[in-house]
Amino acid sequence: MARRSAANISAEEFSFVSPVVKYLLFFFNMLFWVISLVMVGIGVYARLLKHAEAAMACLAIDPALLLIAVGVLMFLITFCGCIGSLRENICLLQTFSICLTIVFLLQLSAGIVGFVFSDKARGKVSEVIGNAIVHYRDDLDLQNLIDFGQKEFNCCGGISYKDWSQNIYFNCSSENQSRERCAVPYSCCLLEEDETVINTMCGRGMQALDYLEAGEYIHTNGCIDRLVNWLHSNLFLLGGVALGLAIPQLVGILLSQVLINQIKDQVKLQRYNLQHRSDPWY
Repeated sequence: MARRSAANISAEEFSFVSPVVKYLLFFFNMLFWVISLVMVGIGVYARLLKHAEAAMACLAIDPALLLIAVGVLMFLITFCGCIGSLRENICLLQTFSICLTIVFLLQLSAGIVGFVFSDKARGKVSEVIGNAIVHYRDDLDLQNLIDFGQKEFNCCGGISYKDWSQNIYFNCSSENQSRERCAVPYSCCLLEEDETVINTMCGRGMQALDYLEAGEYIHTNGCIDRLVNWLHSNLFLLGGVALGLAIPQLVGILLSQVLINQIKDQVKLQRYNLQHRSDPWY
């Protein structure tokens, strides 16, 4: 009887659920859960700093809103992963795995569609940049983002520097009474290496000049062509970034599926023990 009792105890203490897999998945999700909270916090803080009118004028292109949306989505997915792994809840783990798989497939599909339909993707990018130019002065975050892009890529506007006429402040029409009439942002200007003080009015009147004349003072090439050329010359870097984004997702999907199968095996073992506990030969 003593041997039988010892066998029963050891059978009940045995578990298919590996603590390594369980807590590895938990800490994996906890890391991205904290990151998502930080993203949402930064996005909300940035939105609260803006004036209500300006914030409502360009919701579709607001970087802060995009940060909030991505943060909330990441928070919900990683929350399911954290609680599901800690509580060994199959429903939450399956929700986490399915959502992560959908996100991964959407990213993969977007990459394939963007590569196959490059002309349509270029048109969409042109539309987004044009909309951003229109709201350049309405959103400080958007303004800083455009200035950063024009400085980094040595470009101006979407297709050319004259795209800045789409903005109400830089428009060249005679009805425009703005001091920036027919100008371009200072981020379009050609800066000398030893220039310590930036002349923010260096772009005044540049849209009234032709390409050759304007090219002596500002970058005349549009940012779309510069961006396309940069993408073509940095394919290995983009592949590395895509791989860096894909690996954590695939690891999360793999760990969740392993843990789900282990929990199912553990449930089967517990049912088996309950059914045979009254068996005198067990």
